[in-house]
Amino acid sequence: MADDEFAETAERMESMAIRGKGRGGRDRRGGGRGGGKGQDREMQISKALSSLLRHQAENAGIKLDAEGYAPLDKVLQWPRIRSLNPTFDEIRASVADNAKQRFAMKPKDPETTASSSSTDPAAWLIRANQGHSIALAEEALHTPVTLEAGNVPPIVVHGTYFAFWPLIEASGGLKRMGRQHVHFGTGLLPEDGSDSTSEVVSGMRSDAELLVFADVDKSLRDEDSGIKWWISANGVVLTDGDKDGIVPLKYIKEVRGRKQGVGVLWKDGEKVADLPPGIVARPPVGKGRGGGGGRGGRGGRGGGRGRGRGQGEVK
Repeated sequence: MADDEFAETAERMESMAIRGKGRGGRDRRGGGRGGGKGQDREMQISKALSSLLRHQAENAGIKLDAEGYAPLDKVLQWPRIRSLNPTFDEIRASVADNAKQRFAMKPKDPETTASSSSTDPAAWLIRANQGHSIALAEEALHTPVTLEAGNVPPIVVHGTYFAFWPLIEASGGLKRMGRQHVHFGTGLLPEDGSDSTSEVVSGMRSDAELLVFADVDKSLRDEDSGIKWWISANGVVLTDGDKDGIVPLKYIKEVRGRKQGVGVLWKDGEKVADLPPGIVARPPVGKGRGGGGGRGGRGGRGGGRGRGRGQGEVK
């Protein structure tokens, strides 16, 4: 599967997790179901912005600057966004109100007071804060995480699914899966396995079944790891992994389940258990062909024909 196709599939998965939206709701601005398969208008705009700014800018002929910003007037001309005909206020709301703070805007000319109050798209720049499959300079986009800076978060956790754990284990670690980075949150989801929570954890889907805790300290102290870590503007911890694009399992502090009574599978870089027999391991919604996800089988085998074969980047 091509990297850009996987990234698009991941984008569709991710958008389903925005506070449980995107399942059959009508457009509360009167747009109904037209073209959005029941998704509300805010989500349609957010998904279109994510797709362009994270993955398709180069193909669309839109040049991102060193910090990942694109001219808003050109962004609005991209066919998928233009078909939605969003107003400037809707774009600004997508930036300000997005639960995971995926986007940022700034005036094109910050020295001009008038530009910050302007509603002219030509006066503004917009970017995705992280999640790119487009190569950008991390130094301009994100803050380095280093031992010297003392800014290693106490919790660095990646969310995934039972269906993907055997593949992660077999491949030796977490892979970037078509994006520039592996994504980690710095907060915890409810331990009861609930999919619904008032707290949005950037970097992780709310329906994650397995929590994979990275030992950032250990990887930074190991001079041979070659792993660099970053924090994005919206608090997501990112890494491009080692020379093979992997966060090796030896830098995984713990893997534990959130659902179906699954306990600890991995501890301090070593395996302690397999997924229990009888575990229902389904790929997440939007992962299977046709968006259905399919029934993944039992015991962690993750059957079915998911489009995003692999580890299923969760964000």
